[in-house]
Amino acid sequence: LERNRPVYYERLLAVSRDGDWNGWIAFFLHAIEEQAGANGRKATAILDLYDEMKRTVPEVTRSQYAIAAIDALFKTPVFSSAEFYEQTGMSRRAAERILQQFREQEIIAVLEEGGGRRATTYVFSRLLAITEGDRL
Repeated sequence: LERNRPVYYERLLAVSRDGDWNGWIAFFLHAIEEQAGANGRKATAILDLYDEMKRTVPEVTRSQYAIAAIDALFKTPVFSSAEFYEQTGMSRRAAERILQQFREQEIIAVLEEGGGRRATTYVFSRLLAITEGDRL
């Protein structure tokens, strides 16, 4: 509806001015159809990305925790290293090794470098690009 704001108001005005409920309902149903299509494409893109990660991450990490690591990325695409340890159930050492491999392979990027007691914050940009699109 946001993209079609002028038409939205025009159709709404036509309801109050002319009683054009059919025009309003047709506009609204078309908007729902467009949004459903966009959501379907996003869902397909997310599933495709997940399948790609399931193929590549085990090869990159050679870790028994590969799927847990992937699931953590998809559950929380912006996360701290501490959150990653907790979500995956890995030891700190194993998790740090996987995070480093993810950085080297550009699967994740550093959003904010940690320091002292503050954990590093990472981002799984490819997932955010799908879900947020041009709102990033």
